[in-house]
Amino acid sequence: MADASFQTKTQPAPSSPTLHALPSVPQRHDGSALERAVLLGAQVPAALPAFSLSTRLRGRHVLVDTDLTADETGELLETAARIKRLAKQGQLHSYLAGKTLGLLFQHPSTRTRVSLEAGMAQLGGQAIFLGMNDLQLKRGETFDDTAQILSRYVDALVARVADHNDLVTLASAASIPVMNGLSDKCHPLQALADLLTLRECFGSLAGLKLAYLGDGNNVAASLLLSCAAMGVSVTVAAPAKHQPNPEVVTHAAWLGGAAQANVTVTDDPLAAVQDADAVYTDVHASMGQQDGAARAVALAPYKVTAEIMAAAKPNAVFMHCLPLHRDEEVTTEVADGPQSVIFQQAENRLHLHKALLLHTMC
Repeated sequence: MADASFQTKTQPAPSSPTLHALPSVPQRHDGSALERAVLLGAQVPAALPAFSLSTRLRGRHVLVDTDLTADETGELLETAARIKRLAKQGQLHSYLAGKTLGLLFQHPSTRTRVSLEAGMAQLGGQAIFLGMNDLQLKRGETFDDTAQILSRYVDALVARVADHNDLVTLASAASIPVMNGLSDKCHPLQALADLLTLRECFGSLAGLKLAYLGDGNNVAASLLLSCAAMGVSVTVAAPAKHQPNPEVVTHAAWLGGAAQANVTVTDDPLAAVQDADAVYTDVHASMGQQDGAARAVALAPYKVTAEIMAAAKPNAVFMHCLPLHRDEEVTTEVADGPQSVIFQQAENRLHLHKALLLHTMC
């Protein structure tokens, strides 16, 4: 068989490209240059960074602080720290694309509502705010029926309720994760974000001491339980009539015993802050409480002042869940001073909430 032969044809030399002069930069009437337009869209979407996490919380309710073990809380804090780093680096983290979060709120909210709505948007999903005036609950529809309906529309629900029992009813009837955005009993999402802030400030949690001054309310209850479980000793200073629920204190002491953390309740604010790494307070009259004037008188000695902060460790931080009333439960000097981390706390609500949504909804 004859070898195949190939002929090479001489290609004509390419013609020289036609050169066009670039248009001049548009000028304003005064001779200054106008900014050029920026092209939006028509770009290849950036790939999401690989992100692995435990599925132990998938589909779980978080109604009280003790719904999470210490290991689960640790995983949640680590996820929040990773999510925060991604956000600071400007990296997309839209891992919940196509998911919808319902927000059922009986009380007004700034940090909880906005951080959850913004968080779901940043995770690629969406949030639907459901105020009491937006639902048929106001006209007598039951929480049980509402939970079953919402379970068919959204993928998870965060509820802020006046009565914790209503939250329990929602969760028992729902087939989706239900999370406590605040109830009269506790505020677990706040305490979790506070743990994230403490970890950022001090590097680790075990061995720290937090002093809480003021009303032994829902925030105080969550701090007692969540901090003690993670090895943070907690001392609450409050007048006898406004101290935390003894059952909560007993449970926190039991959790602290396993984590080498102490739990103390006293009526002496100066004694409470001795050797404290963090000094924490909340408003002296919480939402829905009718005895505000009497509380203000009883809790006045528990205001956080420069003298109180000086009695704590030199590097102690001041914490507040916000909103705050300057010169009522804390002086302006402390609230806006160099030891204050109140806005770091507020920001960490966003990152902690995103972590919890990922763990429960993925």
